[in-house]
Amino acid sequence: MSARTHTRRDPADSGSVEIQLPWWAVALPAIAFAALLLLILNPVDAHAATSEPVVTNLLERIRTMVLHTAP
Repeated sequence: MSARTHTRRDPADSGSVEIQLPWWAVALPAIAFAALLLLILNPVDAHAATSEPVVTNLLERIRTMVLHTAP
């Protein structure tokens, strides 16, 4: 009695590939994105170690570098 042989289908032949992600692979980036979005919308809630905002200091340094290097 002969056994049936199972042929493997090549995913490239079907035109679409099904990918299954665990729930946390979608949930964790979504939670991190929401938290960062909330901090951007209301920066008063983000308490930093210093009293001067870091972003303002960084933008000021970039502006002075661009102005001093421009001919």
